[in-house]
Amino acid sequence: MTVPDMTVPEIVARVRDLTVQFEVAEGTIHALRGVDLDLRRGEIVALVGESGSGKSVLGATLLGLPPSSRRTRVDGEVTVAGVDMLTGEQQRKRLTRRHLLGAVWQDPLSSMNPTMRLGDQLRERGLDEVRSTSLLGEVGVDEPARRLRQWPHQLSGGQRQRAMIAMALGADGRLPAEAAESTVSIDDVHGAPMLVIADEPTTALDVSVQAQVLLLFDRLRRDHGCAVLLVTHDLGVAASIADRIVVLYAGQVCEDGAAADVLETPKHPYTKALLAARLSAVDDAGVRSIPGAAPNPLERLDGCSFAPRCASAQQDCRDSVPTLERSDGRSLACHHPHSAVVEVALSTRLPRNEPSDEVVLELRNVEKTFALPGWGRNRMTAVADVSMTVHAGESIAIVGESGCGKTTLLRMACGLLAPDHGTVHRSTTTPPQLVYQDAGGSLTPWLSVGRQIEERLAVVGVARRDRPERAAELLERVGLDPRAGRSRPTTLSGGQRQRAAIARALASAPKVLVCDEPVSALDASLAVRVLDLIDELRAELGLAVLLVTHDLAAARYLSDQVRVMYLGRFVESAATDNLFSDPVHPYTRGLLAASPTIEPGRLAPTLKGEPPAAAETVVGCAFASRCSEVEPPCLEEPQTLRPLPVSNRSVACRVQFRDRRPPSA
Repeated sequence: MTVPDMTVPEIVARVRDLTVQFEVAEGTIHALRGVDLDLRRGEIVALVGESGSGKSVLGATLLGLPPSSRRTRVDGEVTVAGVDMLTGEQQRKRLTRRHLLGAVWQDPLSSMNPTMRLGDQLRERGLDEVRSTSLLGEVGVDEPARRLRQWPHQLSGGQRQRAMIAMALGADGRLPAEAAESTVSIDDVHGAPMLVIADEPTTALDVSVQAQVLLLFDRLRRDHGCAVLLVTHDLGVAASIADRIVVLYAGQVCEDGAAADVLETPKHPYTKALLAARLSAVDDAGVRSIPGAAPNPLERLDGCSFAPRCASAQQDCRDSVPTLERSDGRSLACHHPHSAVVEVALSTRLPRNEPSDEVVLELRNVEKTFALPGWGRNRMTAVADVSMTVHAGESIAIVGESGCGKTTLLRMACGLLAPDHGTVHRSTTTPPQLVYQDAGGSLTPWLSVGRQIEERLAVVGVARRDRPERAAELLERVGLDPRAGRSRPTTLSGGQRQRAAIARALASAPKVLVCDEPVSALDASLAVRVLDLIDELRAELGLAVLLVTHDLAAARYLSDQVRVMYLGRFVESAATDNLFSDPVHPYTRGLLAASPTIEPGRLAPTLKGEPPAAAETVVGCAFASRCSEVEPPCLEEPQTLRPLPVSNRSVACRVQFRDRRPPSA
């Protein structure tokens, strides 16, 4: 195969007047409505917007993979390096995907083949062992030669995401002659893909791994000249590395401009509303949710899609769709950009109450280990000697990196796992109820929401004739129309599914509500609404809330107390305000430093190194290998949680305990 000798165009992908519609049982979904977009070499473009705005559909269409339906209609123009990705010949599109494009998906575990080792999957991508090892090392995977022999489930979340990026980099940037068109030029960008499409690549990652992945994307575009389309609902992620931000709403581009300009001086009312709704781990400013809801994608739009939620909307906004016009380097689709006032609803976050004396959950010195596959009789310690007391009406957040033991701890709290040692005491026979990260996956897809709530009511002895009324009451309590009870989960939005899951959990009248990453997959506005709902239920029903999360912003927003977990142990415990204003443990400080902000171009520092391997025996402080303040005794003396006399908290750190003791001690 030969490579045409031509010059690489600055624009590597072009989208013009792209409209995507597809038929479902309820009617026609209008996923994209006349989108224009250019992607240039070495540029990172962040595509932001609420769930259902069409971000993922746009990314898939760029790959030549629009929604798979016999009744899908795609109009407009989509070209990558001059190759028509809509109506072009299938073989040409396939070769373009293989050689010029890379894709990184939100959930790398479901994107990998669970029946194949990592090395075999990279070999399918056309990479030999030498190239595979080199790419894994380049993206920061430790011991790459050993990882090639492992199965996807044996890799951590961060390792799987890095492996997906390595697969994306497997594109060699050399389009075969039979696929090339007269405008294609890729001769001087060989060895890397021309365009990488990353669809929510950091959503399921903790802040430390997220910072590492973002640094990796930034390095890839600098070293290889790749263009990157970063699909995300997190404006902090967009601010970190994006050169440009494109704001998508109801399938239409409403604002497009340099990242610094869009973040510092947003012009479209929707962009302003997104920024106002963002939770922050480093700023406790008031958070405001966006009132109303996005338009139904089944409906045609006769005017501005944001008009029903905009305080400045006038009659012409309702009568005609604004066109995307470019001025002073910014593209904007708004009839009245200079008079636009965004109407936002102040968060309903309730004042914090003093915790009750009633203990509803107590864990005493609990431990849990698991056998390590392929390691003989060795076992991994998931939770080690953890104690915690939860009072009625109290909200406690447990934070830490992936694999630190958070989920194992909450499963023991709920009775889903029995501890190997220690005890779990609950004040009632009703166990704590779980609200999972993926509400769509935790709800039974073939049963209506109302039926699933009624099943829980039956378990607690509610008479059959009373169950429909009680189910409707629970749906109303969580802010859903009772008619939603007749719907299946697949027909509900992400926020509606999460509310339905909470209603089902409340059916058992629990004393403790355990939330495992309840908002990590939701956009900013929906996240605020769900957290406000949980807070309201806590205050009204006297519920204790146990929030397990890697999102420090959500922990700061909802919790009274925070427990920081590392390798199965608590390393810091404090009141929320104290912990975020004055973090003590080096690990806590590292997590906060790695949290994204909306400061343009701020690449958050990362925690150095990796946690010790599961089979590794740790002597001394478990964090010592990654700590910048380590001293020789730290390597020899295990650290346990002890109260600090001067700061109303407990910490497992020899250095900090020594430095913060009163002078007279």
